[in-house]
Amino acid sequence: MSHTFTAAGGYAVIGLQGDIDLHSSPEARRLILECLQDGRPTLVDLSGVAYIDSSGVASLVEGFQLARVRGLDFGLVGVSSTALNVLRLARLDKVFPIYGSVQERVGQGATSP
Repeated sequence: MSHTFTAAGGYAVIGLQGDIDLHSSPEARRLILECLQDGRPTLVDLSGVAYIDSSGVASLVEGFQLARVRGLDFGLVGVSSTALNVLRLARLDKVFPIYGSVQERVGQGATSP
């Protein structure tokens, strides 16, 4: 897994690429939680994710939960078809706010869930 980090419209945007599996999910988890612990609304760009397993999904869930506790906005953007299939199987596609792009979310303005 590789990652990028950018900022857009007040959001931290973490771009994850490659496989998010048992080996790489601790890094994904760390990136997501650090942004939220710093008090930044966070978007996770999954457009470059080729594979995600349950440990990767758990990292996203943990980020979502921390964001709710802290009253921060959290969402997924550009979710690849592979990742979206996994989220659908777990019925998490109805739980996570999912946007087509960072611009789609930033254009809507930042509101807390």
